[in-house]
Amino acid sequence: DYGKSFEVVAINDIADAKSNAHLLKYDSIHGTLKHNVEVKGDIIKVDKWELKVLSQKDPELLPWKDLGVDIVIESTGLFTDRENASKHLQGGAKKVIISAPAKNPDVTIVIGVNHDVYDPNKHHIVSMASCTTNSLAPMLKVLHKNFGVVQGLVTTVHAYTNDQRTLDLVHKDLRRARAAALSIIPTTTGAAIAIGEVIPELKGKLDGIALRVPVPDVSLTDLTCQLEKAVTVEEVNSAFKEASETYLKGILQYVDEPLVSVDFLHNSHSSIFSALDTRVIPPGGRGNFAKTFSWYDNEWGFSCRLVDLVKLMGSKL
Repeated sequence: DYGKSFEVVAINDIADAKSNAHLLKYDSIHGTLKHNVEVKGDIIKVDKWELKVLSQKDPELLPWKDLGVDIVIESTGLFTDRENASKHLQGGAKKVIISAPAKNPDVTIVIGVNHDVYDPNKHHIVSMASCTTNSLAPMLKVLHKNFGVVQGLVTTVHAYTNDQRTLDLVHKDLRRARAAALSIIPTTTGAAIAIGEVIPELKGKLDGIALRVPVPDVSLTDLTCQLEKAVTVEEVNSAFKEASETYLKGILQYVDEPLVSVDFLHNSHSSIFSALDTRVIPPGGRGNFAKTFSWYDNEWGFSCRLVDLVKLMGSKL
């Protein structure tokens, strides 16, 4: 769809074009890009497509209008509040997508779960929440639709990220200050709370924690719920399988093989349900207490949903 439904016009980064081009071409996790990448001044050329590289710290001063930019993806992690994200609109963009949980956006969208609420006349600053919310929300949609979710707890077993330290170094979160590849690091996640923005009926009914683990990519959502209806393992798995083949096709994948995290590297789904790991209390019986697991490539899967959201919003400009 690139070049048909959308085109990348420019990127804004503190690094120069040469550095960005190199990191685009050679990715330690996803491999070498199978396209020709060249640099000419402040232009990165990927095959026939040209991307202008800007280095402007103040988003209000970015020349989005002059460049004909319709949609800005705000992915720095620095301008996630409404006041700062709106500076992109002042610079001439028509819409802003924040690739993180945001403070006071017009709407929070998770593709496959609530994208139908998008209103181009009202929604100009849009949050896509986090990679974990995009994994968790489809799980909750299936469980709530079929069995009713009373309340739940979520643990994301998450790959380490750039917000952690490679070696021990000062950080406002003392646990994230520790060497990322040497420990399992408990920390916070806003994914459970963000669910209330996406599935309003579940607002205030979930909480959670993150465990950062020594892998560079692919994470796991561990969701434990009290359900309105008593269920068996087979009934839970059947509901997820049906969803993966119908209303969540392309978003939710159903897997019943004994796989591990590396098997899901570069997987484009938001949530990859692991049927072998479903548990219900009492064991082997029927009950209202269920545990479910979904894998997700926290880099690639989330990036694919960003593209989907750009296409959705672009089609309604």
